[in-house]
Amino acid sequence: MLPLFLALHAAPVSAQSADVAFGALEQDTSLPVEVTADNLSVDNATGTAVFTGNVLISQGEMTLSAGKVEVIYRASDQGIAKLEATGGVVLVAGEDAAESQRADYDIDAGTLVMSGDVLMTQGPSALSAQEMTVNLNDGTAQMSGGVKTILQPGSGN
Repeated sequence: MLPLFLALHAAPVSAQSADVAFGALEQDTSLPVEVTADNLSVDNATGTAVFTGNVLISQGEMTLSAGKVEVIYRASDQGIAKLEATGGVVLVAGEDAAESQRADYDIDAGTLVMSGDVLMTQGPSALSAQEMTVNLNDGTAQMSGGVKTILQPGSGN
């Protein structure tokens, strides 16, 4: 589990939504997606593949781990359209990391939506919310649903 944010002499701040930067670099969604897992089940009729057990996905500088990932292929058999991850999802991009119960990655749109008890850490700072939508094309994210953070006071106090 990612380290929880605790601070002495800091007050929590809550909001309904917040815009934040995520990842050190913009993500190139056209890069190959590498998947490793303990098990794989393929269903040609539905155009899906299900990876289970210690699933690790990497694409460029971004990695995602989960207990289960369903890969949905394009109907025209031209590669991956979406990834749906569940079970202890952890996303790492550069120095930033986030964890949640679920993540849905739409490769064509370049968006990754994490939902269910999202916790994002950026160095000593952390934010929590019910949902985080990451725009991989520009490296930004929006958190919504009970956003909470603890702000660190400056060293001059």
